[in-house]
Amino acid sequence: MTLQDQATVRDAITAGRTTLGIELGSTNIKACLVGPDHVPVAAGNHAWENELVDGVWTYSLDAVHAGLQGAYAALVADVEERYGVRPTTYAGLGVSAMMHGYLPFDAAGDLLVPFRTWRNTSTGPAAAELSELFGHNVPLRWSIAHLYQAILDDEPHVPQIASFTTLAGHVHRALTGRHVLGVGDASGMFPIDPATRDYDQRMLGQFRHLVAAKRPGLQVEGLLPAVLPAGADAGRLTPEGAALLDPTGTLEPGILLCPPEGDAGTGMVATNAVAPRTGNISAGTSVFAMVVLEEPLTSVHHELDLVTTPAGDLVAMVHCNNGASELDAWAGMFGELAAALGHDGGADEVFGALFRAALDGEPDGGGLLAYNYLAGEPITGLDEGRPLVVRTPGSRLTLANFMRAQIYGAFGTLALGMRVLHGEGVAIDTMFAHGGVFRTEGVAQRLLAAAVGAPVAVGRTAGEGGAWGIAVLAAYARAATDAGDGAESLADYLGTRVFADAELEVAEPDADDLAGFTTYLERYTAGLAVERAATEAL
Repeated sequence: MTLQDQATVRDAITAGRTTLGIELGSTNIKACLVGPDHVPVAAGNHAWENELVDGVWTYSLDAVHAGLQGAYAALVADVEERYGVRPTTYAGLGVSAMMHGYLPFDAAGDLLVPFRTWRNTSTGPAAAELSELFGHNVPLRWSIAHLYQAILDDEPHVPQIASFTTLAGHVHRALTGRHVLGVGDASGMFPIDPATRDYDQRMLGQFRHLVAAKRPGLQVEGLLPAVLPAGADAGRLTPEGAALLDPTGTLEPGILLCPPEGDAGTGMVATNAVAPRTGNISAGTSVFAMVVLEEPLTSVHHELDLVTTPAGDLVAMVHCNNGASELDAWAGMFGELAAALGHDGGADEVFGALFRAALDGEPDGGGLLAYNYLAGEPITGLDEGRPLVVRTPGSRLTLANFMRAQIYGAFGTLALGMRVLHGEGVAIDTMFAHGGVFRTEGVAQRLLAAAVGAPVAVGRTAGEGGAWGIAVLAAYARAATDAGDGAESLADYLGTRVFADAELEVAEPDADDLAGFTTYLERYTAGLAVERAATEAL
């Protein structure tokens, strides 16, 4: 960056013309500051981990609030180091987080039970009953499945519930005082009617009738957050919210916030995949694909969620509970080996070397199998997970084959779900990918193209992920609010203002990789019996 560029960014920061996005991911809380041209200019991170407490995957609210402050403080420090100024206000601010889960609050605003994240798979009876009742797939992780399971289990906190929300919804309410959600995040709480871009009234009535005998008077619509589309004014930063985010007192209240969104929605924005026939794949602790539909699906599939874009358009989602965490674990171990040999490389260097080795592997992974199941995986019918590396005596155990099998394994469950979409005749022109696994150029992208059987595009912001996506949504809310009735659509805004000059690297499926992955997936599917046996034995 030239001195002139630095001065331009500094002026934008001091004038409050930048926008801030904060995303609470599974292992990192990331803050991203973007300039008026939507280019990232500073970032901050705070590492955190979920906890398994009494059989429930959770994060404490203390950890949520401390993590917000840590990420924001790291961003401010980055701004000060780069530009020599400290931001006091922004043109817009947005919060996103892991979708789904269950955060029930009483009338005083106190959390009634520990946060139950998307990773929990304890809602089987509720999800099955609701799916049958609605004629609409309700996955285990959806908020309404958690609520209904609590009702079925007669949990004592249920009569006290005054509201329930997602993680993004909780943080947004803490910053603004408003109980709202973006439509994309809301679509992972309760089914959305694409015609109204609000909760489906027929299904709300069915749910009310279902629970009438068990919980008379429970009106779920009174507990759910209000739904807002992208571009809406979702409130202003309150003095209490400013103090929560920045305890130093430097941050001023009054900043416009966009509707809070889920990580799936921000991934769609970060990859310009909000129009029909586009799709995106986000690879992190979980892996999920989002494909914007031209028409509704003909059948209900347990492998597919029906959710929406942040603008409210219908999306088929393939959500896999397990993503890159097992790759992280192996990279950490290989990094320890490198350090023991006297080469103390950084994490990016270790990942780069391991990923590039995968390109030299045999197309089918040399007969190796890798299961990245740290948690249960509903698509393959597993309530629990056991990470496994499986091979036969005749397999070829090399670093290249091992890493190819690991990367294939990270995309294995995703590929099974995508095949269901192909069976529905859903057309996909290009899949846009983002997430940390794509930072090593040309490796995960190429192997993912083989896994999904479609071109995969990666842009320069692939590693920025959802924090950049929610910052862009904050910029869109600012622009839409200023334009009033003349506001352009989200798809037009992204196409003309954000991605008009975007540089994309597109990987077409390689014929050898396609054949190799097909062989791998057949072996992977057959080997699920080993995974099931491991969950029963260990």
